[in-house]
Parts: sequence; C-alpha cells; structure tokens
Amino acid sequence: MSDNSEKRQDNSLRKVADAQRPFGKVNYYMMVGSLLLIILGFFLMSGSGSSVETGFNPDIFSTRRIVVGPLLSFLGFLLMVPAIIYKPKNK
Repeated sequence: MSDNSEKRQDNSLRKVADAQRPFGKVNYYMMVGSLLLIILGFFLMSGSGSSVETGFNPDIFSTRRIVVGPLLSFLGFLLMVPAIIYKPKNK
C-alpha cells in the first residue's frame, strides 16, 4: 500500500515540460508589468482626503488623482488580457 502511494507522489512531482505550461516567460513579464501599472495607478490616486475639521481640500480634484491614476490602472487591467492570451511562436 505504501509503494502505491510513493508512485503517485513521484508522478505528481515530475517536472512539467515547457510545451505543457500554460504561460511562458514573456507572459509572466507582461503580467508583472501590468500589475505594476495597476499599483502605480492606485498609488497616484491615493492621498489625504478632505475632512470637516480642516475645511475643503482642493487637492482631491487634482488631475493626477482623477485622470492620470485611473488611466494608468485601467491600462494595467486592459494590458493584463493580452498578457494572459499571448502565446509565443515556436521556433
């Protein structure tokens, strides 16, 4: 009974061939780039808010926070799709 379980474990620990993997190096690089764009966009949208005690803070309506940050995040989400779908050509 233990021999059978050892054989199953050996089969599950085999290395997967590169052709059988769902993503290649290029896919991972593209995904990491997209993720960095998303994080950068969220970072640009962050900042101090407006509170009642200090009064109105016009910085919450800056171009960086309402245009640039969301645009970068949106581009990151859009570019994640080709990063997942991309299939490199075989040599």
